Amino acid sequence: MKRAAPPAGIIMSRNLLDAETSPYLLLHKDNPVHWRPWGEAALQEAQEQNRPILLSVGYTACHWCHVMNEESFADPETAALMNELFIPIKVDREERPDIDQIYQTAANAMGTMGGWPLTMFLTPQGEPYFAGTYFPREQRFGQPPFRNVLQEVARVYHEQPEPVANAAARVQQAYTNLWGRDLRGQLSGAILDDVSLGIARKFDIFFGGTIGAPKFPTYGLIEILWRAYLRTGAEQFNQLVQTTMANICMGGVYDHLGGGLHRYSVDERWTVPHFEKMLYDNAQFIDLLTMMWQHNRVPTFRMRIEETIGWLLREMMVEHGFASALDADSEHEEGKYYVWSEAEIDAALAGTFVQKFKEVYNVRREGNFEGRNILHRIGPSISELSEADEALLARQRSTLLALREKRVKPMRDDKVLADWNGLMIAALANAGAVFRNTAWTHAAVRAFDFIERALGDGDRLYHSWREGRRQHTGFADDYAQMARAAFTLWETTSDKRYFERARAWVHTLNDHFWDGQNGGYFYTPDDSDPLIFRSRTVFDQATPAANGVMVSLLARMHLATWDRSYRERCNALVEAFSGEPARAYTSMASYLIGLDVVMTGLQIVVVGSLTSPKTHELVGAVMGRSLPNRTLVLADPGDALIEGHPAYGKKMENGHPTAYICQRETCSAPITNPVALSQALQLPLRAAGRA
Repeated sequence: MKRAAPPAGIIMSRNLLDAETSPYLLLHKDNPVHWRPWGEAALQEAQEQNRPILLSVGYTACHWCHVMNEESFADPETAALMNELFIPIKVDREERPDIDQIYQTAANAMGTMGGWPLTMFLTPQGEPYFAGTYFPREQRFGQPPFRNVLQEVARVYHEQPEPVANAAARVQQAYTNLWGRDLRGQLSGAILDDVSLGIARKFDIFFGGTIGAPKFPTYGLIEILWRAYLRTGAEQFNQLVQTTMANICMGGVYDHLGGGLHRYSVDERWTVPHFEKMLYDNAQFIDLLTMMWQHNRVPTFRMRIEETIGWLLREMMVEHGFASALDADSEHEEGKYYVWSEAEIDAALAGTFVQKFKEVYNVRREGNFEGRNILHRIGPSISELSEADEALLARQRSTLLALREKRVKPMRDDKVLADWNGLMIAALANAGAVFRNTAWTHAAVRAFDFIERALGDGDRLYHSWREGRRQHTGFADDYAQMARAAFTLWETTSDKRYFERARAWVHTLNDHFWDGQNGGYFYTPDDSDPLIFRSRTVFDQATPAANGVMVSLLARMHLATWDRSYRERCNALVEAFSGEPARAYTSMASYLIGLDVVMTGLQIVVVGSLTSPKTHELVGAVMGRSLPNRTLVLADPGDALIEGHPAYGKKMENGHPTAYICQRETCSAPITNPVALSQALQLPLRAAGRA
């Protein structure tokens, strides 16, 4: 039975995106398309007018989102068709990751790879029945013109209700299979070693990263290999990680002039990037390099950390928080801001031994990217240069950066997101402690205070803030990452207010996100506006999944306090997804990292006055070792640890600040010498059972 067509001539009055704060949505506010933001009003409008919904999801730094905007959404004829046949809704996937997650999953269930721009066609109730991504205005790349798609998809909705209903039912079944079923199972005691070997087999031994192209810096998988090396001492793991990070640090995916990492490389050698810069990528980059530098003191790693934090503090500050991203495009060209012709290099560096720069950074007359050059150091130039050579190159880079600053810059998405800021705050706090850089620690503290003030509401969080307006109820990722940031600040500053804030946000997760039937945390709270399904996932995307992050955090909060409620919730969380690692380990790195913390977690308790230089020498010895599973507790001699804690009753030895290394409810003999402490922390630690 056909559905009635919408009444002829009823067209929405105007584009409503001018009231939004998202830079991505505001890019579309002048479209002739009568866009609506996602919300109850738009859904009600679709139901009242019996119009299907055209849902378009993208983000500011997305190149093909801009292309589709310029080709189709800015075109009056296409816009008129969209307005006539659909209720058009525009979503910023960074501002509403819940909506993006729901409909990306639907696209995959319907046989589309997904990605951005995501173009979904929904019933007025929000049920998906046709999926796509980028559609060209005219027939191209084997794809039909967007206008043809619009007409056909609208016709199917009104004339063929059965296939529409069948498509919606298939998607609901996919949701149930992925998010709604019991995922518990048996975990092998050898799971960490088994998955580490499996991941290693998927890595490129020549260039690092997973085999093939494009290459994303899959930080979670790289960290699993690094942890496997620390745990086992097997050199093969170390070699894969070193190869990966050396090529990332030397490749074109890294911005050698301004610092910071681009999103990914389109080739297997890390030479040609997709040029957007994302806050979350750079936070994970800093964290991983810091972890590696603690072990091997590679000068390049320290330099990349310093340069990337320099870029962050120079270009990404929004008040005291951090912006989300820099666009890939400038002047409507991808990468134009970052690439150079040989003639430009020659002119800018004339009289400074320009040939040396061109040799090291692979500058060629013919270029390596559409006739121009992406600066990189992969190849013969990766070999060690003299200090004089490196000093010369630093001056030359500074000259080129000053010249580049005069170009038209890529657009900055200056919305502040709680979860991405949490990632960066934790990375900055840890790096500040490791490198004893108080400026970085202070930046982390200021950012944390800003997020707490701008996005906090008692023990609840909002997700997004821009220009004084906060929006959207916080998601599980927001609480997990900000609680992790608070815990890291507590470890590195000893300020108890951070631990109390971490405790409060964890309690909010437990109260409003926990799945009482299957275990694990839902992505959305129990009091948010409902979507067509409430997701619960352990699979990482570009950022770690909250359920994985919380395994680590709950284990460490238990180690810090010996509060059994954290151990019990941690074990329940491990159990909730215990049937998945053998099948899907490459997608759940954060969960496996959490298992590593559970199985080999260390408590390092330093008893001593917080103002004593000797106390900080012991802390420095701890920070000088790559110990990703450590929980560091600084205990003033007057503060008693909870009874039952392995270090309960431990005191200073002969009046000197003293360290105790505790694992599996047993503590070491007292250690007062920082050199002896550093040596004691050197040995690999094998896995035990659960927390």
